Parts: sequence; structure tokens; C-alpha cells
Amino acid sequence: MLRRPAAPAARTFASAAAAVLVLSLAACSPEPTQPPPPSASASTVPTPGATEPWAPALVPDGTAADNLPLFASVIAQVWASDQRAQGRAYIDALVAAGFDKAAMQVTADETTVGNPVESLQFSVRWGETECLVGQVGPSTGDPVTTVTDQLAEGRCLIGATRPIDW
Repeated sequence: MLRRPAAPAARTFASAAAAVLVLSLAACSPEPTQPPPPSASASTVPTPGATEPWAPALVPDGTAADNLPLFASVIAQVWASDQRAQGRAYIDALVAAGFDKAAMQVTADETTVGNPVESLQFSVRWGETECLVGQVGPSTGDPVTTVTDQLAEGRCLIGATRPIDW
């Protein structure tokens, strides 16, 4: 006995299965990413209709964490330049962004035998208890920035640092 295929039912099932598959895959696809909306405490307020992207800004009355986005942005810009191995370039860029030079520390650019350092650190003391600290160099890979507690005597970096006398 020959069976007649149930073509309409088979097509309906195949169509339903295809629709479920498409919807399942659509639910798994990544959403387009948008930059996080700037918080009122850590950014400039955009003007209506402005087409400029959000950029971090100094928050003088904020915490170190409020100022970490600007600190990290400045560090990333210097790291992307041809002055990436010069501590002075980081200090000068941070000063240009509004950070207080008198509150900064930086380690030496060269070892005691004149070779470029594998890791360069710099910091900005923030308030009475916090520090913004950055580290760059071949041993670091991408720049690292963080907020830490201040050390004794209001220092942020351990060990010898060079004078910021320019």
C-alpha cells in the first residue's frame, strides 16, 4: 500500500520549525552597542542637537572614581602617541586635562643603566585618601588605570619617583 505524503502538514511543520529557528537565532544575536550614557557627575552636559560624542571631563568636586574616565582617556591618548615611553608626556597631558601637577608622581623613564623601563607608573593624589594610578610599558600591554588608597604621607606610588620640576 502506498502512502500519500501529507504535504500540507509537512510544509506547515517545516515552516513553523524555520520560524522558530530564525527567532531563536535573532534572540541570540548581539545588540548594537551604545556608549554608556554619561553620568551627570563625570561628564560635560551635551547641548541639544550636538553631534559630538560624549567625552569625559574633570570633576573637581568629585571622587577619584568620578575622574577615572578622564584619567584613563588621557593615558590612552598618550599611549597611542610616539611619546608613549616618556613619563613627562603623561604628566603634561594630565595637567592639560586639568589635574593638579603638584599632586602627581612619576617613575623614571630609564633603568639605572640607561635602558627604557619595562613599566612606567604615574599617579595623581585625589583628596585626602585616594589616588588615580596609571601604568604603561612593554610589560604591561595595554595601559592600566585604577583608583587606590593613598599610602603614608599622601604618596600614591611605592619606591623612588622622579622630581616633576618642569
